[in-house]
Amino acid sequence: QVQLVESGGALVQPGGSLRLSCAASGIIFTFTTMNWYRQAPGKQRELVATFTGSGITNYADTVKGRFAISSDNAKRTVYLQMNSLKPEDTAVYYCNTNWAGAAYWGQGTQVTVSS
Repeated sequence: QVQLVESGGALVQPGGSLRLSCAASGIIFTFTTMNWYRQAPGKQRELVATFTGSGITNYADTVKGRFAISSDNAKRTVYLQMNSLKPEDTAVYYCNTNWAGAAYWGQGTQVTVSS
């Protein structure tokens, strides 16, 4: 049974930082591509960052240079370090992976950037 559990969302002021975590179970974590998506109210869910099974990272243009995705195989956890946060980063952030032909999502964690 695949489970993804996110944590770390919070209310933060513009310019602040947060680190989101996604703990995974039920997959061979080391070789699995992990993604962070986000969905703002009234908008489509968008891909924010990817960490491939071979350690390659990719980012949306809107977060490049501010966000960093990383992975800890021992903890089976993928992280999203978010710096220089902007109000437009406000969204529910979701962890995602594709395993054995199916897509799996976490429950989401709310990030609100506001003064």
